Amino acid sequence: MLNYYYKNSLAIFLNQSIQEILGSITLSNEFNSQQTQNKSWEHQIRILQKELTNLNGEIFFEFSTPRMGKRVDCILIIENVVFVIEFKVGESKFLSYDIEQVWDYALDLKNFHKPSHDAILAPVLVATEATKSIIEIAQTSHDDNLIIPIKLSKDNLREGIEHTLKYFKNTTSRIDSELFSKGSYFPTPTIIEAAVSLYNSHSVDEITRSDAEAKNLTKTTSALGATIDYAKSHKKKIICFVTGVPGAGKTLVGLKVATEHLDKENGNTSVYLSGNAPLVAILQEALARDRVKKDADRGIRISKKEAKQAVKSFIQIIHHYRDAYVVSQDAPYDHVAIFDEAQRAWNKEQTVKFMRQKKGLADFDFSEPEFLISCLDRHKDWAVVICLVGGGQEINTGEAGISEWLKAIDTKFSDWDIFISPNLENDEYAASETIHILNNKKKINYNSDLHLAVSMRSFRAENLSLFVKQLLNLDFEKARMTLSAFESKYPIVITRDLSKAKKWLKEKARGSERYGLVVSSQAQRLKPFAIDVRSPMNPVNWFLDGKDDVRSSYYLEDVATEFQIQGLELDWTCVTWDGDLRYSDDGWKTFSFKGKKWQNIHNAERKNYLINAYRVLLTRARQGMVIVVPNGDPEDHTRKAEYYDSTFNYLSSLGLKQLKFE
Repeated sequence: MLNYYYKNSLAIFLNQSIQEILGSITLSNEFNSQQTQNKSWEHQIRILQKELTNLNGEIFFEFSTPRMGKRVDCILIIENVVFVIEFKVGESKFLSYDIEQVWDYALDLKNFHKPSHDAILAPVLVATEATKSIIEIAQTSHDDNLIIPIKLSKDNLREGIEHTLKYFKNTTSRIDSELFSKGSYFPTPTIIEAAVSLYNSHSVDEITRSDAEAKNLTKTTSALGATIDYAKSHKKKIICFVTGVPGAGKTLVGLKVATEHLDKENGNTSVYLSGNAPLVAILQEALARDRVKKDADRGIRISKKEAKQAVKSFIQIIHHYRDAYVVSQDAPYDHVAIFDEAQRAWNKEQTVKFMRQKKGLADFDFSEPEFLISCLDRHKDWAVVICLVGGGQEINTGEAGISEWLKAIDTKFSDWDIFISPNLENDEYAASETIHILNNKKKINYNSDLHLAVSMRSFRAENLSLFVKQLLNLDFEKARMTLSAFESKYPIVITRDLSKAKKWLKEKARGSERYGLVVSSQAQRLKPFAIDVRSPMNPVNWFLDGKDDVRSSYYLEDVATEFQIQGLELDWTCVTWDGDLRYSDDGWKTFSFKGKKWQNIHNAERKNYLINAYRVLLTRARQGMVIVVPNGDPEDHTRKAEYYDSTFNYLSSLGLKQLKFE
């Protein structure tokens, strides 16, 4: 598929007839052009031929940005500048939505299109009926040669171009339009973007990175696909453990495997299961909204309720799945079950307690992993359980960690084969002892392709998760070295002032880049800053709604805790650090707030949950973050300076820059 519908030198374009150009565009369009679209192209061509006389360069119509699933109206390459132009034919105002759209196009190129990384990009919004233009050539604090959008009328397009060329005269060399059009495109979608693409086409090939560093994503899905085929053909029951650094794409792998195995006729259907209720709700809502919109564009009316019902066939909450097979003793419809964040499944004590108190099942006597494996074990022929595992991410009471799955295989399902990532033996997974016991009894199959080593979330800093691990492990020297290697392209700043942090977020985020406040669920003494972790928020509105919705993350009013944001991401985050986790020379001190005072957390498991909560919070941002450690208040015994100062000083000592933002 072409990544543009029309390409030519300006010299040829200016001398072609409108019908010739229009014919080339419509011929390249794989969908039938509507009359209104053709009229819009015709209008654009007239404006461009009038405004571009005697200029030399290259012009593209409908240049593809696959990650966004859209095309830029027009790209002009003149001298050393790439003009990214969006026309709004018939519009007299520069609407914020339209400004955001053209900025998003330019950002997508800047971030993911290799020839654009170092190029000067000038987003241009042309409202054809505007009476006044706003020609302001200015860069942002990113200083990455992507200027703020220029807003022009149809009669000022040339003036805007000339001002830009003059501003950047002699700053960089001329751009080769041929190399630009053929340049590599390595996008990194959010999990929501990826889920929508997978649901629509069962593929993310066009919207995900394919460079050498990201190849492991393909290797992992291929390895799992081969395992499923092997289990089916040899009538085997297999459990696989996939590991990965935070943001490496474990959820994406799970969704990809699920969508690739929806073949009912061949009897290898799969289901994606997660105990992360916010993640499931957000994915179901996003897919349903997209389905309703796409059907509406085709003239088909479908309710969101109907659309969501279809989505639920392959994305489900693990607890609903569990409850269904407590009632039914039949084998599941699916032969393949993918358990995301498998380390968060409940241990026996928590599961038995819940089933007795909430479900009235006095004779239930399983851990969650044991029961879930037993459901798939009901199949007489074959079954595959895939556990997607995040290291050091158990954040709630009763979360068993991965060893509970291994113990279930050891004691109850010894006929199952085990395939694991070698990294499962690393200390953050807390499973090496159980693996060693199992290895002495039966063969464990190791496969390095079952580990995702590269963060796909943070396309600007693959080593962010390593830095956070070192920070929380108090590995001072290594953390300083790791940070120094990526801080120039992934800003992390610290401040004592929440209002300055909010201002920094808004300035850093461009276009529709999403930002928000994230805090620990134990951060109960941030109320003086209007942060109340006990105030309910709706994660669907927070993650999916726009800048005009007070419930969205953009408003910086509602906050997300580790429970709402695990498995998801924002472009920019503000992590506000409370007195629940305090640095000391003897290690981290952990506290929970009860009644009117902080109380020490002595239980080792609960201490670990709190540290893991901060691990989750510190690895949610794709492009950068600000960390706020408030000043103490001498008049408030719950917010003494000593509760905060040591943490702020520790973070500063790692090399994090203090925010200098007025």
